[in-house]
Amino acid sequence: MDFDLTPEQRAVRDTFARFADERIAPQAAAIDEAHAFPRALFDELAALGLFGMRYPEELGGTGLGLVEFCLALAEVARGSMSLAGAAAMQSLMGTKFLHMLGNADIVERLFRPALEGRKIGAICMTEPDAGSDLGGIATSAHKVAGGYVLNGRKTWITSAPVADFFTVFARAGADKLLTIFLVERSFPGLVVGRAIHKMGVWALPTSEVAFSECFVPDSDRLSREEGDGEGHLRKTLAEIRIITGAMALGVARAALAEATRYAGERRQFGKPINRYQAIQFKLAEMATALEAATQLVHYAAWLHDRGRPHHKEAAMCKLNAAEAAAAICDQAARVLASYGYAMEYPVQRYLRDVRFTLIGGGTSEILKLVIAKELAA
Repeated sequence: MDFDLTPEQRAVRDTFARFADERIAPQAAAIDEAHAFPRALFDELAALGLFGMRYPEELGGTGLGLVEFCLALAEVARGSMSLAGAAAMQSLMGTKFLHMLGNADIVERLFRPALEGRKIGAICMTEPDAGSDLGGIATSAHKVAGGYVLNGRKTWITSAPVADFFTVFARAGADKLLTIFLVERSFPGLVVGRAIHKMGVWALPTSEVAFSECFVPDSDRLSREEGDGEGHLRKTLAEIRIITGAMALGVARAALAEATRYAGERRQFGKPINRYQAIQFKLAEMATALEAATQLVHYAAWLHDRGRPHHKEAAMCKLNAAEAAAAICDQAARVLASYGYAMEYPVQRYLRDVRFTLIGGGTSEILKLVIAKELAA
């Protein structure tokens, strides 16, 4: 059993760690407070190869694994959760189905440019009455000559205000089963609706998307056959959960570093507060929780890269990492006390942003149900 990273994995981690320190961190507060999509940093991540990291070299990627991607994404999240969320969408949910199911034209016209950051992708699943319950999806796709007509409304669509194309789940066929479509922003009948103002990840745009008699040609039906959408989605859920866990690690690491730094500088009653046992206990517990979460995320990614069963481990790592990160960010704010409540310190941003990881990839309650079912199987 070898827990060491390979030289290539260390190089990936170190490259993105430097990028986080030198490029992201100095701008993180400003882009957050501007509520503006960080396009320049997004483009720089594309140039570093993040978006294509897990795709084949012949398609413009670098052919690395999920372990390498998680190492990189955690560093990006350490700098900015908003940027990490945009990168995760672009690298997986926004492009995965184009790679899996897209024809040659789609690959050349949209997929390859997306890996280079020249096109931005988003995925449309969540609806006003359908979140964790996929059975509640009501968006319809009616077959007509030459294609389909989509009608329905999606919400909580990450990157929608800046997206060039959308992977859309809608019900089609006599049995009204989930089917996957590619809808480009230029298609008549697609409307990017109101922006959703969130508690955190302010620089990651999120909005509603509506389809009103939106015609999608047969060539842009990604599903190989009507009704296969849910099966394809379930194949990606484990990856979504693992990378969400990796983002949680990043923000938790940032919070622990800030709390440690502050505790060494802040003096009370004649000495730094890190000399007091109450603070030492907090820091020790935070570091231990972070290390445990890190190992579980990396293990789940390792299982994935080796093609071994990992559905349960993916749910476990996301559940554990997100909850641990939320607790670590809370404890960091307690270490800073009044300054943990001040906008001039980054801990308030970590505390707001970490809740993003509690939702994406499934809530903790849903993940517990998944784990329990796996144990009973």
